[in-house]
Amino acid sequence: YLYESVMVLPVFGRNRPEGKILATVGVFEAVKQHGKYETGQLFLHSVFGYRGIVLFPWHARLYDRDITPPIKPEPPGAHGSKEVKGKTHTYYQVLIDTRDCPHISQRSQTEAVTFLANHDDSRALYAIPGLDYVSHEDILPYNSTEQVPIQHELFERFLMYNPSKTPPFTARDTLKAWQEKNHPWLELSDVHRETTENIRVTVIPFYMGMREAQNSHVYWWRYCIRLENLGNEVVQLRERHWRIFSLSGTLETVRGRGVVGREPVLSKEQPAFQYSSHVSLQAPSGHMWGTFRIERTDGSHFDVRIPPFSLESNKDDKAPPAGYTF
Repeated sequence: YLYESVMVLPVFGRNRPEGKILATVGVFEAVKQHGKYETGQLFLHSVFGYRGIVLFPWHARLYDRDITPPIKPEPPGAHGSKEVKGKTHTYYQVLIDTRDCPHISQRSQTEAVTFLANHDDSRALYAIPGLDYVSHEDILPYNSTEQVPIQHELFERFLMYNPSKTPPFTARDTLKAWQEKNHPWLELSDVHRETTENIRVTVIPFYMGMREAQNSHVYWWRYCIRLENLGNEVVQLRERHWRIFSLSGTLETVRGRGVVGREPVLSKEQPAFQYSSHVSLQAPSGHMWGTFRIERTDGSHFDVRIPPFSLESNKDDKAPPAGYTF
């Protein structure tokens, strides 16, 4: 069974302290080793612990540098480059239960899915809160007897209760239309992964679109990064070091403390941290790579590689993202 902690308030003015009880949320189901989860599947995130529901799947290409040996010699100027063959891997577009957002905000951003705004400010972004991408192996499926088991403002706009189906939530036409309109800006196609000294870094880039600024074209990408401590040692991320190459011929170096204003600790109890950031180029493509400086409890440091990933603008810029409209 899956439980949640529920606050108990004083009843009819009785002088007793507030407390908490456990309330049943649902019943866990068998994890799927093969096949995919369907629209409407309730789940608990195995790493971040939030409740969510599957909207639809994405079939991505996973480039795992830990399991594929080098095939070709690296080109001049490459940063530890090697040819990696991608394998198909399933991710899911999901809604996060808003009740759980405060409990995961220190470990994972709940407003990580962003879009370019449809007006003249070329740098304006907006987010859809509580929207996430989840890998198949992070899904712990469960079922519930509640007709509205997930609290999210899009839940009842996107899904309807249908007890004759399994799972008993089916896609409304609004979800299908939103998915179709936003497909180019939501699509998850490539996932890059690499492990250094038990710290695994996963990167997912997303093309966001092109805007005109000062008589030039500016291309935007969002990238989501997850760091996971696969070992037993407590470590802390201290610095980031990025190299950003643009097809226009420029090579930029970015150094700084932490990531998104934080220096997260990765431990056995809280092994993962996930965040999103953005990059823009004055060219339709490029690539990024770099390192994270990690500190051990004894004060020593080591560098964790960020797997190289491409920035490609192979989407139709004539159709701006439809975003948060119905």
